[in-house]
Amino acid sequence: MAYYRSVGSIPPKRHTQHRKPDGGLYYEELMGEEGFSSDSSLLYHRHIPSAIVDARPWAVPDQSTVPNHPLAPRHLRLHDLFAADAAGVDAVTGRRLVLGNADVRLSYVVATEPSPLYRNASGDELVYVEAGTARVETVFGALDVGPGDYVLLPASTTHRWVPTGDAPLRAYAIEASSHITPPKRFLSRYGQLLEHAPYCERDLRGPSEPLLEDGVDVEVLVKHRVRGEIAGTRLVYPNHPFDVVGWDGCLYPYVFSVHDYEPITGRVHQPPPAHQVFEGHNFVVCNFVPRKVDYHPLAIPVPYYHSNVDSDEVMFYCGGDYEARKGSGIGQGSISLHPGGHAHGPQPGAYERSIGAEYFDELAVMVDTFRPLDLGEGGRSCEDPEYAWTWAGRRA
Repeated sequence: MAYYRSVGSIPPKRHTQHRKPDGGLYYEELMGEEGFSSDSSLLYHRHIPSAIVDARPWAVPDQSTVPNHPLAPRHLRLHDLFAADAAGVDAVTGRRLVLGNADVRLSYVVATEPSPLYRNASGDELVYVEAGTARVETVFGALDVGPGDYVLLPASTTHRWVPTGDAPLRAYAIEASSHITPPKRFLSRYGQLLEHAPYCERDLRGPSEPLLEDGVDVEVLVKHRVRGEIAGTRLVYPNHPFDVVGWDGCLYPYVFSVHDYEPITGRVHQPPPAHQVFEGHNFVVCNFVPRKVDYHPLAIPVPYYHSNVDSDEVMFYCGGDYEARKGSGIGQGSISLHPGGHAHGPQPGAYERSIGAEYFDELAVMVDTFRPLDLGEGGRSCEDPEYAWTWAGRRA
């Protein structure tokens, strides 16, 4: 999304001399997508950004997956994955993979410790903060985040997560193998969010000032791909990567609060695309927020039963009271996986109970993928084995 920002000290003209107070040159770095053909920013470093002194393997958290076979809907209880105090866990190395395919990986973490410096070189990351607060320190500057915030981190953005406050940070990480953007139908051909979009540029929070740190022989964990598989490398920089005195452009990390999303409603039930907030290659992200519901006199406000024949649907329940799922065992911190090839919808009784409802107080993040999802280590560790039979009330 082409939305220009300028932070800190930059020269009047790009690709020209920008000098330090002592007369030396700052080092200009172009950080851009799709070669030189898409959004980019120019960053001005105190030190040469490509200088490294060591490179070693980093064993990334378990990325193994198994197919969803036999095909079944799944209920995963993410709050069961971590001890209540999350002692010694950070928001990068502590992530546990819940679901994934070649296009996107969904992980969950409960963290209390600052993370190492880190960047994902295989794609953008969209991290939803379920609970707790944190300061996300990046090469572009710092972002303070809290419950309900989406944090969009462009690919190869060096950053770290520093939990703040007394409660652990609970975060749901959507790691793409592509870039993540607002939906194309909400953007003008030049990249501005349009009038019918459920949010606008005013709702986005970007870094407001440089973040400068000193240090020598500083380690950065880099997630990347080797022969199509996720791998990790530890790079050591002679100087701290947080040395950018200024930057400008249209590519940078930003925060969007789910509470600033204005839901699109109608007389009859609106399908999930009406709730879309982001998209990546072969997947979309929607959020379901507190809202007035369908007002046709004969409306049935909960979703109709549906078969997404081309999609797997993942719903992360992160607040409120989800009417359609009552009686299923799903609650705060649950994930439901409804795969393509399986019709799904409200639990028994919810269809009838919803008639006459005027308002739903619910909060959920949905990811729809266009290739089947496999179960990660985390997902296999917290599954409710009875969920698939809850529509029938019994198992054969």
